[in-house]
Amino acid sequence: MGHVPAIPDSTRASITWRLILHAEKNWPQLDKVQVTCRGAFAYAAGVLPGGEKIPLFRLRYGGSAHSFGLAIYSAARERYEDALFLTGFPTGTPQEALDTACTTHLTGLGHEPDSEPSTNLRDSPLSGRIACRSPEARRDSRSS
Repeated sequence: MGHVPAIPDSTRASITWRLILHAEKNWPQLDKVQVTCRGAFAYAAGVLPGGEKIPLFRLRYGGSAHSFGLAIYSAARERYEDALFLTGFPTGTPQEALDTACTTHLTGLGHEPDSEPSTNLRDSPLSGRIACRSPEARRDSRSS
């Protein structure tokens, strides 16, 4: 693997402000966002209203101030795991990273999607045949 440049100071400041402003506007469950940069990585954590700090994601700098790789923090594994952005792309902006991570981590904490998801996903009625039947129903159908 080749040398990955450290995030320049100007880009560090830009990432921080972009995330703070985006969180204030779009993620009211967070009191604030904290960003720490080390080498080619920027780590973002959210601070909840009660003061609890939760790791959200890590950005990987690749030379552009507008396109980063993403790893979302997994509490179950206690590490960052590479992830795609909600857009489906492997790279994106810090704001898209925040939206992706907050959708994963905060959806159950009062964030409601802009529109209700469709509950009727079938375009045709269910067939008359039931694929999973109880053992009693299978026995009854064989004896008739």
